[in-house]
Amino acid sequence: MSSKRRRKSEERFKRILEHEYMPKAEIVPKEEVKEILKQLNAKVFQLPWIRASDPLVRAIGARPGNVIRIIRKSDTAGEFVTYRFVVPG
Repeated sequence: MSSKRRRKSEERFKRILEHEYMPKAEIVPKEEVKEILKQLNAKVFQLPWIRASDPLVRAIGARPGNVIRIIRKSDTAGEFVTYRFVVPG
């Protein structure tokens, strides 16, 4: 991929993350994933899945096997935090 094309792609992903309706997202460190799974009494594959091709996943640079934290604004809860397991696709 040419550098000009790559730059345009990076700019597009930056705009995606800055959109007012896009929830905040971050890659969860491996050590924290273990703690979260212990609290939820779940295995990583039991988390809701999100594909690696999803624009949000691509924008934050997550890879298959990562767990991401998505923080959404909520009228009733203030903030709602959810976790997703990144799968190929």
